[in-house]
Amino acid sequence: MSGVVIKAENLTKQFILRHNRGGLKTKFLGLFDGRYRERVEMFTAVNNVSFTLNKGESLALVGHNGSGKSTLLQLISGILLPSSGKLTTAGRVAPLIELGVGFHPELTGEENIYLNASLFGLSNKQTRARFNNIVDFSGLGDFIDTPVKNYSSGMYMRLGFSVAVHVEPQTLLADEVLAVGDEDFKLKCQQRIRDMQDDGMALILVTHSIDEGQKFCQRYMTLDHGQVTEQGFF
Repeated sequence: MSGVVIKAENLTKQFILRHNRGGLKTKFLGLFDGRYRERVEMFTAVNNVSFTLNKGESLALVGHNGSGKSTLLQLISGILLPSSGKLTTAGRVAPLIELGVGFHPELTGEENIYLNASLFGLSNKQTRARFNNIVDFSGLGDFIDTPVKNYSSGMYMRLGFSVAVHVEPQTLLADEVLAVGDEDFKLKCQQRIRDMQDDGMALILVTHSIDEGQKFCQRYMTLDHGQVTEQGFF
């Protein structure tokens, strides 16, 4: 695993879908009519995916909606557990997957910085040393003392991104959240990602845009119905 930060071996994720889960009336009708009976279906969101990502490398996950990109990212981040296969990670993995994940809506921005940083394994002392830089980068100013339930989606994104890039991750996972926010902040985020890549950070970027993938990534992997259909270098 020397130099390898992510290694996925035959990763598969299945979900159980239940149809016709109605109330007592539906269940009763199902006794006489098969159309009303509960039906269970196994849905495979990620199907036998394997790849390796080394330190400093960048990979774009490309595919249409429902192709399995976001599910794969959630498996890599540890939000979901695979149904089968093996995943090995090295170092700190920082996911920018869904706005507000890891934030408590009743807590202020400041309190959520400490909460979010602790989820990445930082002590309060380590977070204090980074706190001013996190706030300055986010540009939230006095709003840092406001409960995040009052934040807009752009403010959520600012705070989440700022924490993620200041915990010094070995790998950054980004699921198109950079599409949220004003143009100046997006440009600042993009530059920060490039600087971190220059310092050896690995990146996995989910995107619908080949152009965006080429801008940040060396390699691409295309998914369709959970399976890898194509991969290579830009």
